[in-house]
Amino acid sequence: MYSLCTHFILPKLSVSGFPNVIGCIDGTHIPIKAPSINEGDYVNRKSIHSINVQVICEATQIITNVEAKWPGSVHDARIFRESSLCQTFQQGQYNGYLLGDRGYPCLPYLMTTYPEPEPGPPTRFNLAHSRTRAKVEMTIGILKSRFQCLHGLRVSPERACDIIVACVVLHNIATIRGESHPPCIEEDGPEEHQQILEANRDGRLLRDRICQNYFY
Repeated sequence: MYSLCTHFILPKLSVSGFPNVIGCIDGTHIPIKAPSINEGDYVNRKSIHSINVQVICEATQIITNVEAKWPGSVHDARIFRESSLCQTFQQGQYNGYLLGDRGYPCLPYLMTTYPEPEPGPPTRFNLAHSRTRAKVEMTIGILKSRFQCLHGLRVSPERACDIIVACVVLHNIATIRGESHPPCIEEDGPEEHQQILEANRDGRLLRDRICQNYFY
């Protein structure tokens, strides 16, 4: 494994009526050439060698956290679970939560959607969640449109991780300066997760409380 992680301060994100959201989280695969060591670890679900990169962003497309060190075969949920950011949440150092898709477990600090929402508040919750979480998908698209090299790096995994984090830093600088970016290229639809993770008890209770207080 190659440990390369950058953390930024997480500000509150206010989109579509969600309270206390401090970011949206997603994983994205950056293709690399087949490495000579542990080659099989880097093969993802699409049979492509890649680095699975964890990205957290805010509403302005600033990337507040990036973790680029995991081979493509590693699931998004494991990357988050073993990250220092997750430990920081578990220690109660952040007053808020992230929004993620159902490839993550629903936790008090990581909200996912209802799996089969009934009409009414749960459906409105899911819609607001999806509209807010779209920010991270948009941000990843902008990052890859700015840096075409991220569509395929023909370097070692270690070097690839260095390049990915450098691109994130440059993306944030460009975003802060208000620089334009090329049109985003649509990827091959939403990521399909082999493992759909359900809520734990505390996460489910908080999700229900948010739904009752903000989406009735």
